Amino acid sequence: MRIIRIALILLALGVVAGAFGAHGLEKVIDERSLKVWNTGVTYLFIHALGLIVIQLIYAHQFISSKSAMWSSRLLLVGILFFSGSLFLLSTQAAIGINFRWLGPITPIGGLAFIAGWVTAATGLKPSLKAEV
Repeated sequence: MRIIRIALILLALGVVAGAFGAHGLEKVIDERSLKVWNTGVTYLFIHALGLIVIQLIYAHQFISSKSAMWSSRLLLVGILFFSGSLFLLSTQAAIGINFRWLGPITPIGGLAFIAGWVTAATGLKPSLKAEV
């Protein structure tokens, strides 16, 4: 239940970030940076919803608890590293702080997303694998 609560808060933050990008940043950052910002928002939404899906699959006992736990952790790390780094990188010119050192963090977040989904897929219980 804690992960679902975190995911719901992340979804709310995704709405805030999307609105901020559309109404607050569009006149402050260039078009390319705004696209980067929006990519962070999109991946935040997708993976916050993914957290909920994994928890629902776990609640119906279609995935092992260990796989649900690790895949959720990996998705959370992915959100923090991928979306978080994109938010900072896209606004660095506007806030006057150089976040270029975060560039290598973004793909680590992407790898965490991939690992999270693979962990969830491999953690499915045999009965569900046979049905799908």
